[in-house]
Amino acid sequence: VQLQASGGGLVQAGGSLRLSCAASGRTFSSYYMGWFRQGPGKEREFVASISRSGVGSYYRGSVKGRFTISRDNAKNTVYLQMDSLKPEDTAAYYCAASRTYSNYNTSQSLFDYWGQGTQVTVSS
Repeated sequence: VQLQASGGGLVQAGGSLRLSCAASGRTFSSYYMGWFRQGPGKEREFVASISRSGVGSYYRGSVKGRFTISRDNAKNTVYLQMDSLKPEDTAAYYCAASRTYSNYNTSQSLFDYWGQGTQVTVSS
């Protein structure tokens, strides 16, 4: 499956952005999906994951209550709604697809396919 992330940009602190990740192929609903991010000078880290049906989701603590992951299997797309953005959210955001599930899919090693990344910059 090929993933194409979009929706990044420059936003002031407190603002919102919605990232989208469009997947190719007809098997999108069979993949667990996740969002990761890599800030300047930092390692890539888990942000959120979602089950194949979209019913279950999981977040890293620092974004819980501010970010919402969702998916539309009819449109082969996963979203990340980001509200109340903070400068520390500045990073390149990557979507990823996994055929397996383990421990809320927070580990990058579980993911088989990755998008190219979309840059989010939050100014103070």
